[in-house]
Amino acid sequence: MSGLMLLARKHSTLLGFVLLALLWEIAGQRHWVGDGALPAPSAVLQAWYRDRTDYPAHIWGTLKTALAGFVIGNVCAIGLGVLFAWFRPFERLMAGVNVTLFAMPAIALVPILVIALPGDSPRVVLSALSVYYPTMVATVLGLTQVDARLADLVRVYGGSSWSVMRWVRLRSSLPTVLAGLRVAAPAAVLGSLLAEFGSGGSAGLGTYLIGSLGRADPARLWGIGLAATAISGLAYALAGLLARRFAGNTVSASLTPGRQAGPRAESALYHWVLRAGALAMPFVLWLAVIGLFESLGVSEIVLRGPQGVFEHVFTSEAAADNRDSLWLALGETLPITLLGMFAGLAVALAFAVATTVWRSLGRTLLPLALVSQSMPLVALTPLVVLVFGRGSLSILVVTVSVTFFPAFVTIAQGLALVPASATDLVRVYGARRWRQLQLVALPWSLPYLCAAARLAAPRAFLGVMIAEWLATGTGIGNLLNVSRGVLDFGMIWTVAVVAIAIAVLLNGLVVALERYVLHRYALAGV
Repeated sequence: MSGLMLLARKHSTLLGFVLLALLWEIAGQRHWVGDGALPAPSAVLQAWYRDRTDYPAHIWGTLKTALAGFVIGNVCAIGLGVLFAWFRPFERLMAGVNVTLFAMPAIALVPILVIALPGDSPRVVLSALSVYYPTMVATVLGLTQVDARLADLVRVYGGSSWSVMRWVRLRSSLPTVLAGLRVAAPAAVLGSLLAEFGSGGSAGLGTYLIGSLGRADPARLWGIGLAATAISGLAYALAGLLARRFAGNTVSASLTPGRQAGPRAESALYHWVLRAGALAMPFVLWLAVIGLFESLGVSEIVLRGPQGVFEHVFTSEAAADNRDSLWLALGETLPITLLGMFAGLAVALAFAVATTVWRSLGRTLLPLALVSQSMPLVALTPLVVLVFGRGSLSILVVTVSVTFFPAFVTIAQGLALVPASATDLVRVYGARRWRQLQLVALPWSLPYLCAAARLAAPRAFLGVMIAEWLATGTGIGNLLNVSRGVLDFGMIWTVAVVAIAIAVLLNGLVVALERYVLHRYALAGV
């Protein structure tokens, strides 16, 4: 009997895959979901075989741009993350730019990038923007969450700041940085796919998907989506392999998270100068991008600077109508954004805790998590609409799918890096797994939960916009879609600016809450 139990435990992951595949096959054969919108795996395999000659060119078209964006975006993210951790005032100065780069709505940027940049450049740029923020946040988190006593030890023996960075911070941050790369891998594919939706390119899975939408062939749509998922899964697996190869014997040097040395005393003038600089830097970047596009010969009709957006909303002849359209759209978008952000964090936390307690469950359900991240939303949206209708519930489902995966990976990384000595201490006193999580793992990983919230806040608004654009025809996503259809570049830039401003505001609220919680956490002496 014990042998059978051991065999079942050993092969639990494979058994879980088999059961999920059987359930999917039955549901697809019997048309249980959306009257055939969810095809059986056997039908998807048949579609793959039928279209096998189409895939190589389209897969390579997506893969090459995603890979280029992955490399460029992560090199910039890690380099700047090291600089931010080394010189913290610079991080505060660039905070607005960082959130701006992450929060830029991809669907608004595509037509501008296609006009301004040649060839595959728009897809590479969008892919790089998609990976920058998660990797940068992971890098800064890993470099700063270290025990100050280890840094002091290096300094006592004559080590410089570079020695502390090399021997303590960089080595300690490796697991967290590699976790950021795992998040970035599916994000790079998703960014490339979103750019393909409006780029008019001839090769790419997104282009192939758009061309297949009118054929009423769900099996082909799911085949294309699962091909994109397979690329993301392969990238995720390679990042995990790198983590085991290069960080297998590396553990976090953070023994007391949230209890780092306090910042030096700052004058009020210094504090407000940094704040003013952080607010000004996104506008400096905006004007620099406008200047770059103008140097490339982009028409002034397409470009809008801060003054042009201000005129569109406040001083033009149609300003009142423009403001009414914006307020109406925001009234539909903002409530579901907040709900989606909290729902995505709750699902990510529950999933991370469950996979920490039952590791085989995590290995079984991880492919579903990857599907939620990398399956093109154009392919998922018909299924979501058929199951949940064209209402707020569909928007909520899509938003959770967009925010869930980065938050889950970040929280799971925090739970995985809990020091074994702390867990062993409560285990000696008879604490079971759930009690260990409550007393040790969850409090210790609180900084990672806060980092996950910073990732989820801007993505929630973007997720709602994508759902409104693709599915429900409501809110600011629909306003952007209508503006693109009539080439109203003034409204396109206005929606982009409003989306970024709201994402920055949400991020600021999360950071303020994080500081309050971590302050209380440190004062509690945990």
